[in-house]
Amino acid sequence: MSLPVAHTHDPVAHPASGSDLTPAEVADLEAEIRALARAQDAVILAHNYQLPEVQRVADHVGDSLQLAITGRQVAQRTIVFCGVHFMAESAKVLAPEKRVLLPNLSAGCSLADSITAESLEDWKARYPGHAVVTYVNSTAEVKALSDVCCTSANAASVVRSLPQRQILFTPDRNLGAWVKAKVPEKEVVVYDGCCPVHDVLRSASVTRVKAGRPDAVVIAHPECRADVLEIADEICSTTAMLAAVGKHPEAHTFIVATEHGIVHQLRQRWPGKEFVIADGCIGCRMHCPYMKMVDLLMVRDALRHGKHEITVPADVADGARRALERMLAVPRDA
Repeated sequence: MSLPVAHTHDPVAHPASGSDLTPAEVADLEAEIRALARAQDAVILAHNYQLPEVQRVADHVGDSLQLAITGRQVAQRTIVFCGVHFMAESAKVLAPEKRVLLPNLSAGCSLADSITAESLEDWKARYPGHAVVTYVNSTAEVKALSDVCCTSANAASVVRSLPQRQILFTPDRNLGAWVKAKVPEKEVVVYDGCCPVHDVLRSASVTRVKAGRPDAVVIAHPECRADVLEIADEICSTTAMLAAVGKHPEAHTFIVATEHGIVHQLRQRWPGKEFVIADGCIGCRMHCPYMKMVDLLMVRDALRHGKHEITVPADVADGARRALERMLAVPRDA
C-alpha cells in the first residue's frame, strides 16, 4: 500500500472567534448556524478543547473518538467537525459515505504530526514481530499501518488484550510510559512523540497551584509527564474527567492538568465546583493554538460553502478503519 506523507500544519494565531461581536450579534450568528445546519442536513461536533462559543453551538461535545462514533451514528449526512485535522479524518474513516467538513483546514496537531507513515515503517522494520498500537491522535496514514488504535481511556486495555508480548506504542511517549507501567507483563517500546501542551507541565507548577488550595483534587490527563501523574488523584481522559468530579463529592476545588478548554464543560456539568488549570494561569502554557483555530464565523462559512471537505484515500481509509474497529472490539477491562 502506497501512503502519502502525513500532513504538516503550521500553528497560527487563533481567530477573533467573534469576541468583538455584541451579544445580540453572537445570538444571531448562532441562530444562523443552526438554521444552516438544518438546511444542510448537518450535525455539528465540537471537541472538549474548542472555544466555549463553538462548544455552545454544537450538537455534540466530547473527545475525538466519541465524536467520530457519534458522527457515524447520527442520521445527518454532513458532519461539521470543530476540532483538528486528524479528528475529521477519523470521522470520515468511520463514516465514509458522509460529507465531513473541517471549518479551518490549518487546524493540525503537533502530536499527530510527530510521526509519519514513513517513520513508522522504519520503526517497524527495526522491531520485527512487534504489534503496533497507535493512539487515535494520529493521521489516517499512520493508523493504516497499525495493528490497532487506542484512546487515552482504553490504551492499557488494548495493549493487555493483544496476544503479542512485544508492543510498539506510538506516538505519545507520556501516554506510552503510563501504559507500560500499567501493563508490566508486556514489553512496550515507546515512540518519542508528545503533545506539547501536556508535556510542558511540571509537577512543580502543580504543587505551587495546590499550595494555596491544599484540599483540591488533582485530575490529570495521561499525556502529562510521569512526575505530574505521580501527584494526581485521578488520571483519565477528557471525557472521564467530567465523571471523575462526581467521585469526590466532598471536594470543592479541582486542579485540572489538561488543555484549558475542558473547563467550559466541567463548569457546565458541575456549576458548584471550582476548576483551576494546573499551570496556574488559563491561556499560558496549557493552551493549544490548533484547538482555538475554529470560530463561529468559520462554522457558518463551512455550512454556507462546504468548507473544507475532508477526503481520505480508499486504501488508507480501509487500513485506518480496520485499526479503529479492532480497538472498538476490545472490552474495557481486557
